[in-house]
Amino acid sequence: MNPEEDTDTGAFRLEVRDWLAENFPTSLADNPARQAVDIFGPDNCNPDFLLWKVRLGAKGWTVPRWPQRYGGGGLSEAQVEVLTHEMGRIGATNPVQGMSVNLLGPTLLEFGSEEQKLQHLPPVARGEVRWCQGYSEPGAGSDLASLQCLAEDRGDSFLINGQKVWTSGAHFAHWCFCLVRTDRTRKQGGISFVLIDMRSPGVEAQPIKLIYGGSTFCEVFFKDVVVPKANLVGQLNGGWAIAKRLLQFERSGIGDTRRARSVRRLADVVREYGAFDSDGRLADADLRARLAAHEIDARAVALTNQRIALENRAGLDAGAATSILKNATIAADQTRMELIIELLGHDGLGWDGDAYPQEALESVRLWLRGKSGSIYGGTHEIQNNIISKRILGLPDAKP
Repeated sequence: MNPEEDTDTGAFRLEVRDWLAENFPTSLADNPARQAVDIFGPDNCNPDFLLWKVRLGAKGWTVPRWPQRYGGGGLSEAQVEVLTHEMGRIGATNPVQGMSVNLLGPTLLEFGSEEQKLQHLPPVARGEVRWCQGYSEPGAGSDLASLQCLAEDRGDSFLINGQKVWTSGAHFAHWCFCLVRTDRTRKQGGISFVLIDMRSPGVEAQPIKLIYGGSTFCEVFFKDVVVPKANLVGQLNGGWAIAKRLLQFERSGIGDTRRARSVRRLADVVREYGAFDSDGRLADADLRARLAAHEIDARAVALTNQRIALENRAGLDAGAATSILKNATIAADQTRMELIIELLGHDGLGWDGDAYPQEALESVRLWLRGKSGSIYGGTHEIQNNIISKRILGLPDAKP
């Protein structure tokens, strides 16, 4: 117990420490492979990982800030900080991650009906259900409001026909939160936000193979898919406001540098592959300067993210600032992977086979996978437009 903590917080720390000692499987401690969560891929079926997910989910600590009635822990900010610290101290990570908790959860908490919250949030908190995001279409990417996936009114239900693309993890998802057109006479004012069961007849997800060899994204086709009107979130034709709010959650999540994307820390790669002079410094002064600049930038991004997160929880709207965080974090991520590949030297040229260390092969694929970061969640250029108009107050460019 920290002597500077108040009695209640100190008592909670002891409670958390005792509970973790009894419930966290020691085989997972400081073992990234066993605790790895591919939020867009297949489930981690390690038995101890599944046990940990069940235990933490039953406690409500996978989503510690959510109200208890929706499967959360109902914890205060001080308690969340204690829980985060104590989990980190023993090498434990949260087994429930991804857009289900980071995007759908906050959106339903803010806009969903009580029935929708009670139906969908507890399974998310327990890590039992995966969600995907049905936003972009072949003809509606950066100009998302031009989407044409149509939802026709059929009385008690909508009949949905259309296509989505770049839908992350759709081939593993159980549900999709989706933007559909419910009024063809208006652009933003004709869009609604609906929840679609991916197991419904007429839903087909086709994986898209990407440059790094995996299939994170999918094309999704809806053909005469029946969706109950009870699955409409908010008001009919009121989906655009919900969509914009969800994108703020998404960009804030992308901007959270605590989500480690590299299988190895940059410092570990430096120690293993770097060439050092007699004073113990990296011999390459230019590389040394670039590494230092990156560490400064990454730390600044992390601290800014923490500040914005605290402001959000205090009820302050970060608004367009999430666009800054999205671009800054992706730039830091991509720079880190470029530096890792440079440090790996010959090992950074591998794609497959026993001639290269497995960790090096994984780094190469992560480096390539990270290239999409400048596109998903709103392209780098679109974020710059938002920053220039809504933060800097700059006028539209004249032709």
